[in-house]
Amino acid sequence: MTASQSFEIVVVGAGLGGLCAALSLRQRGLRVTVVEAAPELGEIGAGIQTAPNASRILIGLGLRTQLEQVRTQPEDQVRRRWADGSIIAQLPLGQRVINSYGAPYWHYHRADLHRVLLDACLAEDGHGPVVRVETSARVVELDRTEPRRPAVVTADGRRFGGDLVIGADGIRSAVRDLAGFDDTLVFSGEMAYRALIPGDLVASDPATRFLLDRYHSTIWYGPDKHLVHYVIRGGEYLNVVAIVPSTEQIARDWSGPATAEQLAAEYADWDERVPAVLAKAKDEDVSLWAMYRRRRDPVWIDGRVALLGDACHAMLPYQAQGASQAMEDGAVLAEELGRVTRDDIDGALIRYVDRRAKHAGMVQDASLQNMDFYHLPDGPEQRDRDAKLRRFDGESDVSYDWLWNGSPLNDPDTESIHYQFAR
Repeated sequence: MTASQSFEIVVVGAGLGGLCAALSLRQRGLRVTVVEAAPELGEIGAGIQTAPNASRILIGLGLRTQLEQVRTQPEDQVRRRWADGSIIAQLPLGQRVINSYGAPYWHYHRADLHRVLLDACLAEDGHGPVVRVETSARVVELDRTEPRRPAVVTADGRRFGGDLVIGADGIRSAVRDLAGFDDTLVFSGEMAYRALIPGDLVASDPATRFLLDRYHSTIWYGPDKHLVHYVIRGGEYLNVVAIVPSTEQIARDWSGPATAEQLAAEYADWDERVPAVLAKAKDEDVSLWAMYRRRRDPVWIDGRVALLGDACHAMLPYQAQGASQAMEDGAVLAEELGRVTRDDIDGALIRYVDRRAKHAGMVQDASLQNMDFYHLPDGPEQRDRDAKLRRFDGESDVSYDWLWNGSPLNDPDTESIHYQFAR
């Protein structure tokens, strides 16, 4: 017997992971309410990458047409040395990835990807929106008076209950804290500049236009810091993520404003093209973020409360997999819940954690290992590292084949997606 319409789920958090989970659950016939603390729904002005393991899930939600309208497809992955910009290695992406993994590697403006997911949730299905979404709903209480019917209560007194509460509310999850899960938060000692640089400014400068000659996903490796950039919105912006040792203030405040001058100064002794392009950012499009993570911990459920995404496995960005792993969580959770009745929810949650915790934990570990791997000082270890980078067989203990094929779904629909792309 399937669960079609048989029980209700409350998802706390309307970020990429929460909305993807909500759509995955609704696709299985479950009734879903998403509650979000923010008064308006949206995402920060930054880029995001979806590797094939995540693209496969998004396309499986029926969003391929909408995604193709807002995505940018990188044709290469390029790895450069900090001092002179010389290319350590270059690997084709584009069609090669589709042929190899059955799904694409795409870049987006986060707000565009979020809007695609939100519009799908709010689309009318004849009985109202596909997914009910409530804003200005900051969760302050978790009511488990009835253990099998948990509810969240918001700051303004609204109550949302169901057969299951899912905490998809990020690294500082209120659901996690209210449910009493262990504190696994760890500071990395690093911070990330995020910036959007107008593509026309990059293209018009002979010193920097090489960054847009083809759509690349590029990583520059250097002592104690690194730099990632790629094009979004079809060349409208060069998205930059620059990770450096953190200041005490950002570690304390978690985030803060920054200037293009400040960002460029961090890389003043790098290849001269790096500070030249970074200085082109507009100050209002530059921000600073502390790099926190969660220690690997397989405890993701407590009764009828489950965690998802950064709430349970927040990872450093060195595998570009944070949102992608949250999407995998949502797809697997929906698959398990979609095949059971209300009486079998507890077993479905156990299977969800069994299928996801080890997998996401390995990506957490790999991301942590890469923090040192990316930031080696010049010398023998760095040269060994660069030799490994040239092989493109992964960076730490996980390979791209494992990671990009690694969506642990039993759903046969994923196979049909593969063949659809491979044709």
